[in-house]
Amino acid sequence: MNGEKKKDSYGADSIQALEGMEHVRMRPSMYIGDTGVRGLHHLVYEVVDNSIDEAMGGYCDKIDIWIGKDNSISVKDNGRGIPVDIHKKEGVSALEVVMTKIGAGGKFDKDSYKVSGGLHGVGVSVVNALSENLKATVYREGKIWEQEYKRGKAQYPVKSVGESNDRGTLVTFRPDETIFEQTIEFSYDTLAGRMRELSFLNKGITISLTDQRNPKEDGSFETENFHSDEGLKEFVRFLDGNREPIIKDIISLESEKNDIPVEVAMIYNTSFNENLHSYVNNINTHEGGTHLAGFRRGLTTTLKKYADASGLLDKLKFEISGDDFREGLTAIVSVKVAEPQFEGQTKTKLGNREVTAAVSQAVSEMLTNYLEEHPDDAKIIVQKIILAAQARHAANKAREMVQRKTVMSIGGLPGKLSDCSEQDPSICEVFLVEGDSAGGTAKQGRDRNFQAILPLRGKILNVEKAMQHKVFENEEIRNIYTALGVTIGTEDDSKALNLTKLRYHKIVIMCDADVDGSHIATLILTFFFRYMRELIEAGHVYIATPPLYLIKKGNKKAYAWSEKDRENINVDFGGNATIQRYKGLGEMNAEQLWDTTMNPQFRTLRKITIDNLGEADRVFSMLMGDEVPPRREFIEKNAAYANIDA
Repeated sequence: MNGEKKKDSYGADSIQALEGMEHVRMRPSMYIGDTGVRGLHHLVYEVVDNSIDEAMGGYCDKIDIWIGKDNSISVKDNGRGIPVDIHKKEGVSALEVVMTKIGAGGKFDKDSYKVSGGLHGVGVSVVNALSENLKATVYREGKIWEQEYKRGKAQYPVKSVGESNDRGTLVTFRPDETIFEQTIEFSYDTLAGRMRELSFLNKGITISLTDQRNPKEDGSFETENFHSDEGLKEFVRFLDGNREPIIKDIISLESEKNDIPVEVAMIYNTSFNENLHSYVNNINTHEGGTHLAGFRRGLTTTLKKYADASGLLDKLKFEISGDDFREGLTAIVSVKVAEPQFEGQTKTKLGNREVTAAVSQAVSEMLTNYLEEHPDDAKIIVQKIILAAQARHAANKAREMVQRKTVMSIGGLPGKLSDCSEQDPSICEVFLVEGDSAGGTAKQGRDRNFQAILPLRGKILNVEKAMQHKVFENEEIRNIYTALGVTIGTEDDSKALNLTKLRYHKIVIMCDADVDGSHIATLILTFFFRYMRELIEAGHVYIATPPLYLIKKGNKKAYAWSEKDRENINVDFGGNATIQRYKGLGEMNAEQLWDTTMNPQFRTLRKITIDNLGEADRVFSMLMGDEVPPRREFIEKNAAYANIDA
């Protein structure tokens, strides 16, 4: 990208201040969602979004990000640099306006950006307000300009500090620990996942991420460069790396309909899952919206027309459903909309009606051409659709059995469920426990008022490899549906979940603290992710953390959750303590299990969240799929304990 070829009308008057900053520090969650881990990382995304906007406009092709030793973040781009001349309305430098006025920025001026990423966001000024300190350095028109801020307040006017032929903006900030009380420690993997995603969505740009907190033995730092020449095609290839394709090539398009740029990439694989990922101006719209509706309409009508004409459906005794066309499909839909309107619970559902027709038309044209030019692949896709329809027909009967059992009275609850006496779901919790032995201990140790126990027999079905009717026929899975009280959607949306009668607002997976326990927990999480994702998104799913060790010496006793804990406690006890390794929950008595793992006053529960839907999809398909090498590599990198068998 060469910025010199673009019309550069980006000056102080392009910056519009929409409103003041009074409530940001008082009500941070209104602006960044929360002040936990997710909100913390959102700060980085807001700063990077400004650089991506420059890239989308053709003014920038390189973005560098560093995590500092003190958990500060630096973001540098080679764009035009934020304007520094005096803003007529505000009477101060445009840089100071951008940094101290909420909603101020060039993205609100149509002459500066046609479309911009992160428009649902709140701008770098909110990052500034929620940072202990922030420093902005601008390389523009042969000079270097800078300004520093503390908790959003400028410490001095913007000043020139030197000369340079470079251009761009460098922002360095450290989050305010009085706001982010839980942690200000950034996750390298979380940031890397988002930067990789942005590189796929904006092909041609290079994004580097460096972690300066833990130097390697040679003094170097962990660094990754993210760059994509093929964009969404590479994205699909990355997401589907652990699945087996049934057609040779990725089907893709880049088009513009009604002034709306549309990009789509898709492939069919041997799995039984539908994996659709949608984006608007680089925002992951995990609630879908009009662009996804347009994709589904274009896909369904075009494939249905082709399948009818092929004669392959003649012997099918029932109608093809919309779901059938998407089984085993991995697809990414990305649109750029000048003025997106977001809806939904988390404001990630696109509401612009004009987008539906644009995407539907583009997808229909793409597929029509592809099917005509690739008749062998077209036949394979139709055969896959027929198999999906037959499996769905079988799944309907199995699903109806689950449904009938679920909507029955209390007498229809699973026999193994030890329910609680409290009726208010908001204070009730259920523990999904590995095995009858641990289940028996948990029943004795629990508080019967609000804690229910559902023992699961062995390892539940791996839903990643199972057809839908096999999932609904599985006894353990049917017991989970029935115990929770949730109902499954209609035939047209067979995986949608109705949570209105959810019986417990905390669903706790409690397994042994060993490799087998981790495997069982992962199987259960895979089931929740594929069939009950709404539970995770609503914040109802947790993992219990039983201790690894009991340390005793004389009258002293303590529990350890890691090797480091064990060593420290042993030292505190003066050494030579008796150490018992818990190989399973069943080795603890009821009192110990209550004290360490079930008592709300002392336990640690890890809430399951989905920060990056595409990355979560990729990891589950890798962990539960057939490919061994990537799974082995992942476990070796991430497991705190694991004996890797050859």
